[in-house]
Amino acid sequence: KDEGTSFGAPATPQEMASYVLHTTFMGTENSSSVTNSRAKRLGDAIGSYHLSIKIDVMVTAVLQVFHLTTGRMPRFSSRGGTITEDLALQNIQARLRMVTAYLMAQLLPWVRGRSGFLLVLGSANVDEGLRGYMTKYDCSSADLNPIGSISKGDLKRMLVFLSKEYPGFDVLSEIANAPPTAELRPIDQATATPEAGHSQTDEEDMGMSYEELGYFGRLRKISRYGPVSMFKKLLMTWNHLAPSEVAEKVKRFFYYYSVNRHKMTTITPSYHAEAYSPDDNRFDLRQFLYNTKWTRQFASIDKLAAQYTTEDDNKDKAD
Repeated sequence: KDEGTSFGAPATPQEMASYVLHTTFMGTENSSSVTNSRAKRLGDAIGSYHLSIKIDVMVTAVLQVFHLTTGRMPRFSSRGGTITEDLALQNIQARLRMVTAYLMAQLLPWVRGRSGFLLVLGSANVDEGLRGYMTKYDCSSADLNPIGSISKGDLKRMLVFLSKEYPGFDVLSEIANAPPTAELRPIDQATATPEAGHSQTDEEDMGMSYEELGYFGRLRKISRYGPVSMFKKLLMTWNHLAPSEVAEKVKRFFYYYSVNRHKMTTITPSYHAEAYSPDDNRFDLRQFLYNTKWTRQFASIDKLAAQYTTEDDNKDKAD
């Protein structure tokens, strides 16, 4: 330390991180101990000032306000509720994480006897934004998102690389290989896997894989494909699938892409790392209001799928 002052140069990267980086695991009764453990071990490896927070009391308070106002109490679908109730219960957890993150950003310096405030970092990736698999104004809302323009596939490869490149960061590989999960629904112990620690997985919720989203994103943003041209391209790329399967995947993607496109208008600014970002404020200047039925395009896809199927059947008969 310098003579006559309490400040000094950090001796290790972890010591530096403890000054500037604050991380929080904001769990509820629906969160798994597996994910909590990974977050803590990652915080320890980085050296961040890490907190594990339970926000159930906040969730309960908000729901009590709703109950007092309406006389109704929503339930998860697994407990007899509708999909509308289920989504609302998931979204309130996600949005309260944003509130908690900003509260901590303002007050943790004070807690630690320092002045100033912190910037909030977001953690949503390109694929979540492209598909709209994110709650508007949830924990994806922040001051800056370092990974906001990177796809899930590229992020996974980056984590695996870093786990090999830097000793002591084995947890990165574990995180990369864990099934992605939002952990916003009650855990079903009968279907929860040891790797995920939870029964709710992103890909099952989305109805498509992150690998498929990687294809959709590059073709939509970089190649500027619409529904019909994307179907034709993927029919050749995914030639192991029947034309009707490719058609359904493309139509499902464009429905969710268009119905959730409005979320990109408020997305957190991100580090521009790749050409496939769907952020419409900076990188993708397409409209955000679409006819989500895509009537003409989907009809053309169905016609082409039937045509290709007939041609394949005739070819099989000839062989």
